[in-house]
Order: sequence, then structure tokens, then C-alpha cells
Amino acid sequence: MALNKDIVQRWHNSQVVLIGGSAGSFKPIFRAVKNFTDSLNKSVIIVIHRKKNFFSEIEKLFAENSRMLLKEISDKDVIRNNTVYIAPANYHVLIESEKVFSLDVSDAVWYSKPSIDVTFESAADVYGSQCTAILLSGANQDGAEGLLKLKTAGALTIVQDPDEADMAEMPLSAIHLGAARYILSNDEIFELLKI
Repeated sequence: MALNKDIVQRWHNSQVVLIGGSAGSFKPIFRAVKNFTDSLNKSVIIVIHRKKNFFSEIEKLFAENSRMLLKEISDKDVIRNNTVYIAPANYHVLIESEKVFSLDVSDAVWYSKPSIDVTFESAADVYGSQCTAILLSGANQDGAEGLLKLKTAGALTIVQDPDEADMAEMPLSAIHLGAARYILSNDEIFELLKI
């Protein structure tokens, strides 16, 4: 299959890749992490919902299978190319104008902390059109508003085909809001990530 020229051009113009997901998103995110290489020449920021106070081996598992440097985000980390960042549990992750992370402990959004919306909205302010955002499977509406703000800022906004998502509510919410510039199949998403 061939991705259209607009998608490819926007992808090449992106400095950062945002990936958001909740229930049902672990497998595609894990697959993405395994496939990223240093030739990507972008920063990758992953926001995946996790249960509060639930110890997770997710960072260890991802790091052991990543060919790029992978780390959990700490407050005031500088965002660097060819690094995969994972939002920590129980914090919202914001991106500041100096392209550093800021961790926030305010209330959950859509019952989630980290919230995809919070990260996506701050990325729209900082990166605008130099951003690709992908929203995957999930059981609530988190991410839809943030994706819309990114689209309005000129970013490449992609939603996983709801028919291929384990939980369709999250991608469907973004589609209904008009936040998705493109709706792609899993294979199309992974084709893009390899370009």
C-alpha cells in the first residue's frame, strides 16, 4: 500500500511523534517501539493510560526491546532526538516552550493520569505543524480534544482505524470531533513509522 504524499511530507517535517493510547493499545505501541531506529531522527513521546498505584514493568519491557534510547520522563528533561519517552504513572506530562518536560500532579482528566489530552494540547502550542500525533485504542474520550488542537495547529493527526482497535471509543471520539486528519489501518501506521 502507498501512503499519500501529504502524509509523507508532513511526517518528514515532524520533529516529534506523539503516541497516545489506553486499553488495547499496548500491542501496537510495543510494536512501534521495537521498530524505531536512530534513522527516525525525531523524538517519540508515548502517553499510555495506567492504573493508579499499579506497579508496571512497561518501561523495562520497552527498553529491552527498543533500538533507540528509551526512558521514563522526569521533570525538566530536555526533549532530544532519537529518544523514546514514556509518560510516568500518576503525573500529567506537559511540554514547555523550551522543549523540556514538566510533570504535573493536578486532577485526572477522563479518569486518567497521565492524560493524553494534556500532553497533546501542550505539544500543539510548542510544535504546531512540526508534529505527528497518533491516537490508538482506548475505552474513553481522552486524546480527542488534544488531537483536535494539534490538527488546528497544523500537525499530522492520525487515528487508528476503529475497526482494528481493541477498544474503539477513543479513536471514534476523535473521528466524531473532526480531530483526525487521517484514519489509518495498523499496517499503514507502521509503514509510516518506518519511512
